[in-house]
This record gives sequence, structure tokens and C-alpha cells, in this order.
Amino acid sequence: MASSHSSSPVPQGSSSDVFFKKEVDPTKHIRPVQSLPDVCPKEPTGDSNSLCVAPSLVTDQHRWTIYHSKVNLPAALNDPRLAKRESDFFTKTWGLDFVDTEVIPSFYLPQISKEHFTVYQQEISQREKIHERCKNICPPKDTFDRTLLHTHDKSRTDLEQVPKIFMKPDFALDDSLTFNSVLPWSHFNTAGGKGNRDAASSKLLQEKLSHYLDIVEVNIAHQISLRSEAFFHAMTSQHELQDYLKKTSQAVKMLRDKIAQIDKVMCEGSLHILRLALTRNNCVKVYNKLKLMATVHQTQPTVQVLLSTSEFVGALDLIATTQEVLQQELQGIHSFRHLGSQLCELEKLIDKMMIAEFSTYSHSDLNRPLEDDCQILEEERLVSLVFGLLKQRKLNFLEIYSEEMIITAKNIIKQCVINTVSQIEEIDTDVVLKLADQMRMLNFPQWFDLLKDIFSKFTIFLQRVKATLNIIHSVVLSVLDKNRRTRELEEVSQQKNPTKDSSLDTEVAYLIHEGMFISDAFSESELTPVVIDTTSQRNASPNSEPCSSDSVSEPECTTDSSSSKDQTSSSATPGGVDVMVNEDMKLTDLELEKLANNIQELLYSASDICHDRAVKFLMSRAKDGFLEKLNSTEFITLSRLMETFILDTEQICGRKSMSLLGALQSQANKFVNRFHEERKTKLSLLLDNERWKQADVPAEFQDLVDSISDGKIALPEKKSGATEERKPAEVLIVEGQQYAVVGTVLLLIRIILEYCQCVDNIPSVTTDMLTRLSDLLKYFNSRSCQLVLGAGALQVVGLKTITTKNLALSSRCLQLIVHYIPVIRAHFEARLQPKQYSMLRHFDHITKDYHDHIAEISAKLVAIMDSLFDKLLSKYEVKAPVPSACFRNICKQMAKMHEAIFDLLPEEQTQMLFLRINASYKLHLKKQLSHLNVINDGGPQNGLVTADVAFYTGNLQALKGLKDLDLNMSEIWEQKR
Repeated sequence: MASSHSSSPVPQGSSSDVFFKKEVDPTKHIRPVQSLPDVCPKEPTGDSNSLCVAPSLVTDQHRWTIYHSKVNLPAALNDPRLAKRESDFFTKTWGLDFVDTEVIPSFYLPQISKEHFTVYQQEISQREKIHERCKNICPPKDTFDRTLLHTHDKSRTDLEQVPKIFMKPDFALDDSLTFNSVLPWSHFNTAGGKGNRDAASSKLLQEKLSHYLDIVEVNIAHQISLRSEAFFHAMTSQHELQDYLKKTSQAVKMLRDKIAQIDKVMCEGSLHILRLALTRNNCVKVYNKLKLMATVHQTQPTVQVLLSTSEFVGALDLIATTQEVLQQELQGIHSFRHLGSQLCELEKLIDKMMIAEFSTYSHSDLNRPLEDDCQILEEERLVSLVFGLLKQRKLNFLEIYSEEMIITAKNIIKQCVINTVSQIEEIDTDVVLKLADQMRMLNFPQWFDLLKDIFSKFTIFLQRVKATLNIIHSVVLSVLDKNRRTRELEEVSQQKNPTKDSSLDTEVAYLIHEGMFISDAFSESELTPVVIDTTSQRNASPNSEPCSSDSVSEPECTTDSSSSKDQTSSSATPGGVDVMVNEDMKLTDLELEKLANNIQELLYSASDICHDRAVKFLMSRAKDGFLEKLNSTEFITLSRLMETFILDTEQICGRKSMSLLGALQSQANKFVNRFHEERKTKLSLLLDNERWKQADVPAEFQDLVDSISDGKIALPEKKSGATEERKPAEVLIVEGQQYAVVGTVLLLIRIILEYCQCVDNIPSVTTDMLTRLSDLLKYFNSRSCQLVLGAGALQVVGLKTITTKNLALSSRCLQLIVHYIPVIRAHFEARLQPKQYSMLRHFDHITKDYHDHIAEISAKLVAIMDSLFDKLLSKYEVKAPVPSACFRNICKQMAKMHEAIFDLLPEEQTQMLFLRINASYKLHLKKQLSHLNVINDGGPQNGLVTADVAFYTGNLQALKGLKDLDLNMSEIWEQKR
């Protein structure tokens, strides 16, 4: 059977067995081997044809098989846009247009015809013949299947008799449980007289196991019998297999020889170079590490040198860099195990030194002579201190500066007082020990010069504080700006990193494909020439710091503080000092912005300190009522000095301090109260002594009124010589009108101008002055009414009676004040805020009160004549002689009235007054005629009355200014019924 099938299951080129494929032309059916790139073309590569015949691991692993196809055709052709699915398979799976659509033939696919299958048919025809012959030899498929199925069922039934424990893959008798299951101990127990029965059971167990063994052997034999042809065939083809293995072994040997030759020619040299480069790099790393250790070893002496020159920033940078190197580069080195803690203690010591140094600098800067023109003391030193404090997050240095400012402000005032008191001989410092008491002994000019000196010193002091705080502020802003720019650069670099990573991945893939070592490739790409310069290392500056050396590809690290571990940027302060902003400042933007705001607030605080000290200085001088006793000129001078200082400090610091302004306002209020009380008292005394007679008008008062008419509401300066030659005038001429006034009114006008001038000099008291002036005008109106209309002057001054001349003069004085009220109102309105315009209503009320007063005086004059008419006309009798005695008395009294008021009141007012008097006269005459039953009938009595009335009319119109007065005497007669 084996001899009839002389074939081998392993294909070989020389075999002619019909069961296997014949040897064919390898150039037609075998894909060419894809060899590695020839990187060394000068070396021999061997015969490629010899390798093509033998199996190739390199070639086979790249062949494409059907398992590489991964296409889901229904998923690719399914159309989700269809509203419903069709029942037809093709339209359901591939769309509605599948059947009707014609597929355009592809230009890339060739047209297949029967000629393409000719070679295949020729090759398969021989196999078909062999297949037909084998069908005749082998039994029919159905018979073979039935026999095989019956045999399989029988063997399966037999195997089911064998316990499954024997079929387990982990069956082992050395396991106690398995052993006890297969051989129970009960079959071997001979105690208790049961030996025969146990022997029988043991024999039965042996037979059972033998039966299981027979079943397994029978099944094994059956399986072997089923595969007997394959066994015999393998035995017959053993020699062919050995020949094939021999050829395969030779091919493998040739391949190995070729690989070894390639390794020797192409790899060994390169690998040796890489090993040498790696060794050299390791040596450089060790050298750099040792050099770094030597540099770190010099850290403490270098820090001491830097601290001796107050280079705190350089010392802190050196400590920070050294600690970073210890944690990253020199971690675990035994000799440096205590260096980190020593550096931490040294850093704490530097913190204390910087705070003490800043306190010393603040004291030196603020207490140096104020006459020095230099505003900033040692600017570089200040910048270095501020950078060091910011680096260590010691943000409380502003509190130190604030405390020093308070002490300096106190010392400035104290020194100014000492200098002033020492120059005055009248003050005996041995008797008066307290400095405050010595200061209170100064008169106003001396004290004013002292205050001016204090304000000038405070101004210089604030300018220096502002210059120093500007330097600190610029340093904080430079650090803040650096933080923001660093953050922006990081964001830009993060945006660029994804592109860099993708390019790196591509390079890594290429290196893997080329068969290189990735780590070596990276080392080659990063490798740069290493230059060792020991001379520059020895000549490094004291500010040097060690830097890390993470790989041999980095240049030799130096000890410069601007290394890659501590990047800095240069910026310039307002003073022109270049500073280096370190990246390792851990302050956040919020903290830096808050610190910048605190610096600005500290400048405001400096202004407040100066103002507070000035207020205390003023209050100490005001204890004995010194400020309240100042006259107007002195207080105005003091007020202007204080306002100038307030504006200067506001211009320097950018904010107005309110303490000194409040003290000034308080003193101004006290001044206004005293100012008003003095003038009100003066006016009261003038009114109480006023006899209400027409006074002469000095020339200075006329000049004063003229200046008001010209729009200058102020007290004119006295002119020596010119006013002495001019004689006083009888009346006051105001804008062409004559005013007969009393002396009190002239002084009242001057007082009013003092109020207006005080408002110009002290604008902050405008509202108070307006209220006080309104009160003064009301007081004059009410007091003059009491004295004249109320006849108070009879008891106060001792007048015998209040005459019509007194009344007319009082009315004219009131009219003069009313004339100037609009001028005063406009003056105050120009100096009030729009929201304060409501206070101007006081002038409207005063004007109304004055007009009412004037009307009451006029009514009083009419009432005087009315009572006279009532008294005289009640005794009137219509009889001879003509004119009667009654009418002669009436005309006499009218002439006296006219004589009293004509020179005082204007002609228009005189005419209006006499018209009212005449109306009263006609009313009383009409009443008397009605009582006497005298009518206008042309009789004798009528003639007598007409003659008396004509006499009255003629005398009245003969008075000056009353010629054209329309008396209308016909109203005295009653109408005829």
C-alpha cells in the first residue's frame, strides 16, 4: 500500500509524485523576495536564486492572504437615507437603483476571456486524472461514512465505560485525592477477619483496571488502523523528507553565513563606534558631575562673599540653583547629605538680613538732610533689596517703610520747632522746658514762618517718598510683566508641541524600520561638541551658580546665574537701573497686583501722615485760643498757606487728604462764627447809638460804592494824601441816585463787603458766610424797625420823638441795602455749587422783608398825617373868614412834612407819598362835609368850602416837586341822589 503511493507529504522540487504539485518556473508563480536595502554595495551579497528555492522567513511574513481582507460589503452599500426598505434582496441591500443601474466597466480591470484559463486547464488536467483514479480505489463516500460512523459510535460507547478521572489532562497518581479515588484503601484492609473478602475485592479492582486498559488499547489500535496508510506513507517518504531537511539545513546555513558576513561588514564597526561614543559620553557625564560637585562645594563660600557685598539677590539665586541641582543632579550623594539643610538655614538668615538692611535703608533714606537734592539714595541697592524680598515673598517690608515714615514726620516737626525756637532770644529754654510750651510763646509771624517751614519740609519729604515708592512699584511691575510674558510663551510652546510630537513619532517609526537603536539615534541627534574651558570656570564671577547637566548632549555647564535653570530678562527702572527679573519668583499675578496697589496706598498714607502731623501741630497751638484770636488778614494768610500745602500734596500723591482740610474747615467755621459775632456786635452797638440823623459821606465810602458799581466787590486800598484833601459829601451817590443815609448804613455796607471778600479769600466758608450775612441783614432790618417804627430809639438813644425825617431817613437806608442785595446775591451765586443754589432763597426772603419794612414806613408817614387830618377837620366849621384857621393849619403841616422828606426821598416817592396823604385828606374832608350837611349846591356854604379847598390846593401844588400833582378835589362832594 505504501509502495503504491510513492509520494511525500512534504513538497520538494525533484519529486515527480502525482499527489503533489509539480515544480514550476519560479519566475512566473513565486513573488520576488524583498531584500533589505543594500547599504554596503561593495560587499558580496550572495546568489539570490539559491535563496529563492528555499523557504524564506523574511519573504513569507510579508505575503498577503485572504485574511488581510476586512471589508463589510452590506455595511458599505447600505443606504440610510431610504424611507422604507424593499422586500427584494438586492434593492433592500444595495438600493432602489441597483437593478436598473448599469455599472460602467472599469478602465483598470482587464477583459477576461477563455484564453486566460488555458494554462490553468493544462495544469489541472493531470490532477483530475489522478482524482478519478483515486475515486475508483477508495470506497464510496456513503459506505465509508456509515462504517466510520458505526465504528465511531462503538468506540465511543466503550470509552464511556472508562471513568472520566482517567481522561483528565491533569491525571497524576502522585496526587493523594486522585490516588484514593483510583485505589481505595478499603480494598487493602486485612484486619478484622475479612481477609478473604478483601482479597476478592482487590482482585476485582485489578480486573476492572485491566478492562479499562484493554478498552483504551483497543481504541488506540483502532485509531492506528484507521491511519495506517498515513503511517506507511510517512515511512516510505522518510528518505525524501531527510533530503528535503538536508537542503533546508544548507539553506539556513547559507543564510546564517550571509547574515554573519553582513553583521561583520556592516554592524560590528558601527556598533563598536556607538559603544565607544557611549563610553565617552558616560565619561563626560562623570566629569561634568564631578565638576558640578566641585562647583556646589564652593556654594557656601561664594554666598558668604556675596553677602559681604550685600548682593542678596545673587546669593539667593545661587542657593536656589544649588538646591535644585542637589535635588535633581546630585541626589543621593553622601557627601552632600547635609548641604540642603545648611542652605535652608542660610536662606532664613538672608531673609533676616534683608529685612534688617531694608529697615536701615529706609531710616537712612528718610532721615537724611532735606536740603539734599538727590531724591533717591543708592537706587541700585534699593532695587536689589526689593528683588530679594519679592523672591522670598517677604511682602511686609512696606509696613517697615510706613513705620519709618511716621517716625520721620514726627522728627521733621520737632526739628523745625527746635530750630525756630533756638533763633528767638525772647524764649528762655531753661525756664520753659517743654517744646510745646516754647512753641506757644511764638507770635503769629514767627509761628506762621515755622508752619511754612514745616510744610516745605513735608513737601520735600513726600517727593522723596514718592521717588522711592516709584522705584519699588517699577520693580513689582517688571516682575508682573515678566510673569505674563512667560505665561504667553508657555501657551505658544504648548500650541507648537503637538506638531513636534507628531514629527518625532514619524522619525521614531523610520528608525524602527531601518533597524537602528532608538536611544542611540536620539543621542546622535542631540549630541553637540563638548567644550571644556577650565580657565573660564576659574575666572567666573562671584555671582556664579551651578547649573545642571542632564545629558551629555548639553554643553558644558557654567556657573553663571543666567543658566538654563534660572532664565532672566532685563528691564529698566525709572532711574535708569537695569534689573534682572528671575523666573523663579513664585508670586502670582494677583499678589503682585495687590502689592502694587499697596504701594500706591502707602503713598496716600504718606500724605495722610503729613497732614495728621500738621493737624496735631495746629491743635497744639490752638489750645490757648490762638487761632480763634486771629484777625481776618492773618487767618486768610494762614488759610491760603494751608490750601497751598493741600494742593501740593494732592499733586504729588494723586489724592487729596482730608484731615488737614477738615481741620482747616473746623478753624474756618470757628473763624466765621467769631467774624460774624464781632460784626453783629459792632452793628448792634452802632444801631443802639444811632440817632437817625443824616450823616456826611466820607470820600472813602463814596470810592467804595463806586468800586462796587464798577463790578469790584472788595475793600479798596487806602490812598494816602488823596482822601485827606476831599471833603465829605452830604449824600451818597449810587449809580446817579442820591441816598441820604445814616452812619450805621455806611458801616453796614463796608461790613457786607468784608463778608464778600472773606468768601473770595476762603472759598470753603461760602455757605456759612451766606447764612451769616443773611442773619446780619435780617438783624439790621428787625433792629432798625424796633428802633424807628417801634420807637425804641426813644429809650435807647434818648430821642424825644420819632420824626417824619427819622422815618424817611430809615426808609432811604433800607432802599440802599435793597439796591445792593442783587449784587451780593450774584457774588455768592458765582461761588456756590449748582446743588447749593437753593440757599440763595435767603436773599429773596430778605428783599421781601425790606420791601415790607419800607411799605410800613410809608404807611406810618401817611398815618401821621391821617391822624392830623382827623384832629383838625373834626373841628372844621363852614364860616368866615376864608381861608379858615383849620385849612391854614393843614397847609402848614403839609409844608413841614414836605420840608422834612423832600431832601431825603426821591421826587417820585415824594409825589406818591403826598398822593396817599391827599387821599386821606379828601376822605376826612368828605366825612366832615357830610356831617355838616354841606353839599355842592352853589350856596354860601358851598362857596366857603370851595374857597378853603382852593387855598389848600394852591399851597400844596406850590411845594417843590408837587406842581404837577393831580389832586382831583371833586371827590370831596357826595353824589346827588
